[in-house]
Amino acid sequence: MKRLFVHTNIVIDLFAKREPFYTEAATLFSLADTKKLSLNVSALTFANANYILLQSKIQDEAKLILRKLKLIVSVVSLDEKIIGLSLNDNDFKDYEDALQYYSALDNGAEAIITRNLRDFKKSKLPVMTAAQFLKNFLKDKSSED
Repeated sequence: MKRLFVHTNIVIDLFAKREPFYTEAATLFSLADTKKLSLNVSALTFANANYILLQSKIQDEAKLILRKLKLIVSVVSLDEKIIGLSLNDNDFKDYEDALQYYSALDNGAEAIITRNLRDFKKSKLPVMTAAQFLKNFLKDKSSED
């Protein structure tokens, strides 16, 4: 089973139904919900997603959405090692991207799914959009049948 690290922007695409990215995000999470692949997110993603959700939902609704997300994904922690690596990597202009990258790397992800490909130019892991991943994944699945 593919083990993917999902960047916060993909989660927000799902929650906010941001077009034209919503369909790919929804498909990705549906595949995880049916155990066809494994999705990991950073603990930071829950804080960021909560902040976005509270702009349009009451706290109880936001928590319910996050509880449902927690059933589908594995949450990887931010620890001293991740913080240290991120603080000492000058290749990332956005510190949050560095945190996401080192969380993915440290937790054995096979790829990072994000919309910000250019922010991960020096990644040691494959980096792709949800649409790119799904195109390859669904093609591979159809050739197995």
